[in-house]
Amino acid sequence: MTKHAEAGVAAVAIVFLVAGMPAAAADNGAYFRIGAGLDRLSDTRFLDTDCRSESPAALYGCGLGKNGDVLSTVGGFGRTAAFEVGWGRPVTSMARLELSVDYRPRHTFRGTANFLAPGRMQSVEAEISSWTGLVSAYLDLPPVAVGNSPSARPFIGAGFGVGRNELRQMLQTFPKTTTVVPGDAWAGRVWMLTAGMAVPLGDAVSLDVAWRYTEAGDLDTGSGEGRVIWRDGSREPLVLDLAPTRARLQGHGIRVSLRYAY
Repeated sequence: MTKHAEAGVAAVAIVFLVAGMPAAAADNGAYFRIGAGLDRLSDTRFLDTDCRSESPAALYGCGLGKNGDVLSTVGGFGRTAAFEVGWGRPVTSMARLELSVDYRPRHTFRGTANFLAPGRMQSVEAEISSWTGLVSAYLDLPPVAVGNSPSARPFIGAGFGVGRNELRQMLQTFPKTTTVVPGDAWAGRVWMLTAGMAVPLGDAVSLDVAWRYTEAGDLDTGSGEGRVIWRDGSREPLVLDLAPTRARLQGHGIRVSLRYAY
């Protein structure tokens, strides 16, 4: 288990210990939350799942590239929008549980492969999108004064769930050719950590501003037909039977949402 995962497990354990306290003082109302944010996904690396695969053929293969690094594609996503909806309810005066769905619409990975001599064109692009469904536990801390609001409440939380990441196709552009690599979809376990502040806007509405770190699973290229295309049309496309590659999807960002209690 990674250090990040251990931190997530510890945070969830603490919140659920609080959630197990008597609920007599808890608010009775559930709430609905809707929000958006901006995530900064971490740079990542696409590697063969089996660099020795011959049938289908590994995209990169084993060994080092011309820059002395392992054969691969390295790049990043920049900033991407995220949208979320959630439903929750308090279980004590300090703890609440929430079900939520996050969606990152189509955004672009841009990177560089290292097959050729450094400095020669070998750019890589791929469009991806992702969904995340989480069960989260939050601990609402004692109120503090923020600006004109004397009752803003800091909170921390952690969640576990499932996610689905789709990569449509990968395009690797070299000096004379473009390699089209098939896309694929990954589904599996994900988790997140968050901390923020809830500022009341009225009796039933609050504004949540939060930082969130998310381990969102993997990105896969597909196993199947790829093509090498000569852009000047001098040759017919070369069909390739390719093995899959994989990269990690993780990052952090700011989320702003409205929470309506009813």
